[in-house]
Amino acid sequence: MLNGKIALITGGSRGIGKEIALKFAENGATAISGDLIDPDYSHENVSHIKLNVTDRENIKEAAKEIKEKYGRLDILVNNAGITRDALLQRMKEADWDLVIDINLKGVYNVMQGFVSLLLKSKASSVINMASVVGIDGNAGQTNYAATKGGVIAMAKTWAKEFGRKNLRANAIAPGFIETNMTHALPEKIVENVLANTPLRKMGDAEDVANAALYLASDMSKFVTGQVLRVDGGLNL
Repeated sequence: MLNGKIALITGGSRGIGKEIALKFAENGATAISGDLIDPDYSHENVSHIKLNVTDRENIKEAAKEIKEKYGRLDILVNNAGITRDALLQRMKEADWDLVIDINLKGVYNVMQGFVSLLLKSKASSVINMASVVGIDGNAGQTNYAATKGGVIAMAKTWAKEFGRKNLRANAIAPGFIETNMTHALPEKIVENVLANTPLRKMGDAEDVANAALYLASDMSKFVTGQVLRVDGGLNL
């Protein structure tokens, strides 16, 4: 499905990013995991570069490295992100700034740094990893919700800005996915989430990776500016 494609996945060393990198590699892509953390896995079609989404000079160097090696970029998955949750009245300004800097400005930094390489592809795909929280909101996540709503807006903007150059931009909005983040949630919160999810279960990282594979491949060649919810029907 992705034979010959060059893909960069930010935050690709673990969790959802790791699953996306492996899924792309298994489907013929040359996958590049861009992260500050060394991956705990290996695959013959996955390589790793040090990438700090808040460091524009580092991004510039990474783009230069990929250009010299491959000459273009076909797929960009903006996946790197963090949480620093707190109710509004208790949220520290430093935690607001950090989440905004990584989750929102980081996506802007990476896209601006790599867009020229994406435009060298005959048909490129950008996927912003959002969240249902960016659509529906969630108590205690003012900063996170703002960033995820923001990356949805950026995807829609880029779809309009670059569509004429055959660059597609979409977002994925996962619901509650089994990761290290959700494992730390109190049991009562998990029970409440499952009670409001028609499929009565959490998703897993492969569910999100399959959505990314669809949006990265030619199966979605006429899909742009959209948000694909992967949430088991949450909030229907």
